[in-house]
Amino acid sequence: MRSSPLEPAHEAAGATFTDFAGYRMPVRYSSDLAEHHAVRQAAGVFDLSHMAEVGVVGPDAVPFLDHALAGSFGAMPVGRAKYSLLLAEDGGILDDLVVYRTGEDVFLVVANAANRSVAVSALQDRSAGYDVEVTDDSDTTALVAIQGPAAAGTLDALVVADRLQPETPLDELRYYRVLHALFDGGEVLVARTGYTGEDGFEIYSGTEVASSIWDALLETGADRGVVPAGLAARDTLRLEVGMPLYGHELSTDVRPAQAGLGRVVATSGSFVGDAGVQPAADARVLVGLVTEGRRAPRAGYDVVLDGTVVGTVTSGALSPTLGHPVAMAFVDPSALATVADGGQVLHIDVRGTAVPSTVTPFPFYRRTPRG
Repeated sequence: MRSSPLEPAHEAAGATFTDFAGYRMPVRYSSDLAEHHAVRQAAGVFDLSHMAEVGVVGPDAVPFLDHALAGSFGAMPVGRAKYSLLLAEDGGILDDLVVYRTGEDVFLVVANAANRSVAVSALQDRSAGYDVEVTDDSDTTALVAIQGPAAAGTLDALVVADRLQPETPLDELRYYRVLHALFDGGEVLVARTGYTGEDGFEIYSGTEVASSIWDALLETGADRGVVPAGLAARDTLRLEVGMPLYGHELSTDVRPAQAGLGRVVATSGSFVGDAGVQPAADARVLVGLVTEGRRAPRAGYDVVLDGTVVGTVTSGALSPTLGHPVAMAFVDPSALATVADGGQVLHIDVRGTAVPSTVTPFPFYRRTPRG
């Protein structure tokens, strides 16, 4: 099992660990609920060093990515980030990922930990014939995220203390942007991206400085209510904002449009998987479901209409923020008479009980702009 470079810090903080994609990662420190609420109300610091980082460098970086991924990267300015998909030849989803353009011919592709070998192999195989170098930089890269309304203030304090030195003012860094910076003299990338629905930042660094970044965020943010947060809180946070998780909402059996990701796919040019990217007309589509009470739907539960199974729950939980259960499910389009506006009532088989659920547009939770 692989270990994060921050494992000693997690052990010192009393973390409970779990095996996640072959990594020993913290699932919680105090409680799932406390960490979830901290992110919504203040901020949480996450260790994401298990994620896979792939470097793409060379004169053909743009045409290579246009070919290898389902997006278009030619018009993407330096300093931008873009959500994209890695597709199989038949159009199924091999992984969802974020691409950062950090230089004219320099990109950072961040894939899910569970799909590291698949993503690296696919990208390297697809680089044949392109003047580009594709490298797996995962083992030498650490990733620490701070998410929540107190995130910006915490980073600003580190700038004032001269520990974090961004190449441009931090307040100019907009959502889905990235900039170069120094942290205690070491080179880092600071991105305004995240997976929680809150404002936040992700800091990419060498593994040797990860613990300093982790400690600095928690020490500087302590008076602001900033706490360490584990994978359990991260899962309920992403569910509340309807963000898909590979292995639940995304897989090789799913086409982008089924999961509401048709907008991610390039409408011109050719790329691997373009011939099979369109789903069948009767293919199930991803919807949000809201139920009353406290009995939360779980992955694998049946969705039922008039006694007939019409779908399957992919993720579900009692929402800590909203106070009622929410779920994501793939459902037959024929069962969704009013899915565009929500309001369609289906039932979820929760351990033998048919629990009414209302089709609800994503996200279930939307943060209130602050400032």
